Amino acid sequence: MDKKSYYVNVIEAKDGKMAEVINFNFGGHHDLANMVENARQKGLFAKDKHAKEFVLAMRFMHHVIKKNPDLALFKDFAPQFEAFKQTVKSQLGCGCNCDNK
Repeated sequence: MDKKSYYVNVIEAKDGKMAEVINFNFGGHHDLANMVENARQKGLFAKDKHAKEFVLAMRFMHHVIKKNPDLALFKDFAPQFEAFKQTVKSQLGCGCNCDNK
């Protein structure tokens, strides 16, 4: 599987000024652009922006839960998120051209 690496940079626009507020590297085997395109093609969201937000939110949340499986915060939520993730995969595919359909 081909590992991808992304750099996330959040910039706040306030009063006509731009300020970097968050930045970090993020990686995995999922092709985020492909996942967004799949969401667009399926017409799940009325706005293109929402497809992008959804894909990033899903990948970030999955990554955090996977890296912190014993965190009490996720105890009740992790199984529900996993079920939701499977529903998403069944509708959009996994976006990485792997065997995790």
